[in-house]
Amino acid sequence: MIGGVATRAYMPERMTKDMDIVVHQTDSEAVIEKLQQAGYRVVSRLAVPGNLLVSPEGVEVGVIFGNYPWLKEALAHPERDPAGYPVVGLPYLVILKMAAQRPQDWADVSRMLGWASDAELDAVRAAVARYAPEDREDLESLIFIGKKEQEIPPATEGG
Repeated sequence: MIGGVATRAYMPERMTKDMDIVVHQTDSEAVIEKLQQAGYRVVSRLAVPGNLLVSPEGVEVGVIFGNYPWLKEALAHPERDPAGYPVVGLPYLVILKMAAQRPQDWADVSRMLGWASDAELDAVRAAVARYAPEDREDLESLIFIGKKEQEIPPATEGG
């Protein structure tokens, strides 16, 4: 799992209306076929390679067909979110969200990095250096912002 639902493995949960998953591009046809057999309907193509489906219960599911150099490694070693769903590891989720370049993704990245331990940050830095070296400076800025956000005391009622 990727996207907003996956972020809850690494930061406090935020509201999101859909679920996003990534599958290897070579498995895309088989995955879509299995989802259709389970009652999912293909609604449209996504802006990136993939399809938007709707579950029998009406939940939107974005299925992204990935061809990333790190995808096999990420899918082989998923983390688990608080509900027990498999999610890509923090380093790969950060790389995906930084590449998306949408405001909500940047906000998610800074917030996840703000909650990350030093060991997790080292793993993210190593993955970005290996797979997205052009994003290293932005990564450090997002780490700084995320850590600063953690220093801000929560708002109190009436103040």
